[in-house]
Amino acid sequence: MTTRRSMLKGTALLMLGATALSALTPLEAFARAAQIKSIAPAYHRLMLGAYEIVALSDGTVKIPLNTLYNHTTPDHIDKILSGVFQSSPSEASVNAYLVNTGDRLVLIDAGTGTYLGPTLGKLIGNIQAAGYQPEQIDDVLLTHIHTDHSGGLIADGKRAFPNALLHVNKRDVDYWLNPLHAKAAPDTKKGLYREAMEAINPYIDAGKLRTFADNAEPIPGFKTILRTGHTPGHSSVVLESQGRKLVIWGDITHGDIVQFDEPGIAIAFDEDSEKAIISRQAAFSEAANEGYLVAGAHISFPGIGHVRRDSSNYDWVPLNYSSIL
Repeated sequence: MTTRRSMLKGTALLMLGATALSALTPLEAFARAAQIKSIAPAYHRLMLGAYEIVALSDGTVKIPLNTLYNHTTPDHIDKILSGVFQSSPSEASVNAYLVNTGDRLVLIDAGTGTYLGPTLGKLIGNIQAAGYQPEQIDDVLLTHIHTDHSGGLIADGKRAFPNALLHVNKRDVDYWLNPLHAKAAPDTKKGLYREAMEAINPYIDAGKLRTFADNAEPIPGFKTILRTGHTPGHSSVVLESQGRKLVIWGDITHGDIVQFDEPGIAIAFDEDSEKAIISRQAAFSEAANEGYLVAGAHISFPGIGHVRRDSSNYDWVPLNYSSIL
């Protein structure tokens, strides 16, 4: 009994001593590691039947959605954004998609290049991080000619994809590469024409530009749907393999919140807002009816998911992440 009492007393004294020591001695950090302050390469790979799809981030940029959206008011947009823990300016993704069919390597949209600031222009690096090189790309297919989709076609004034054919809807080529249109454009839009010509002319000079008609199949297995309004030739790209379907939308929406509930809200980037609204409503309805996968250029990266109907209109449902191909 005396031995046990002594042991308990000794244990208590040890505990008291440890407590007192910890109170007197500050905790030390052994590593003192510096914060890295960088992000992982932004690509996401998945299989669509026999096709390998790689979602690629060109980066993100903050844009003032509350003033860019139209057919609405800034206060209304601010209220919607605050309800999903966002504010304006909002972070907007710029996404592109690389498709390996097994026979061809096809890039859908080309990012911004150096045109739109240091938070963008990451596409080439992410292509390489995903295991490919720009020289391997056989075709570049644009959903439309806006700088955030075509600016990355060039690097230092030269073709960034030297072996690729460039495919663009003829309506967009006729609209953006016409010097008379550029001359007549308001000053606020002249830069868009200049940037379009800078990005695409090197492909014309090399004999690499191919235009396609509305709802055509410019590359075998790559069908298009004319969704005019955002630009005259704005086209979505349809991929199907082994019973699975993915529609790469382009700019049907800007973001994944506001326009799904209110498709009638347009954006200042539209060339024809009324036609863009009609195209958006058609795209939403078809995607919800058929249940296929959708990829959006300005939906939070990787921008792939489904559209479903809800009590107010539509919802965006992001694809559940999987690390298994």
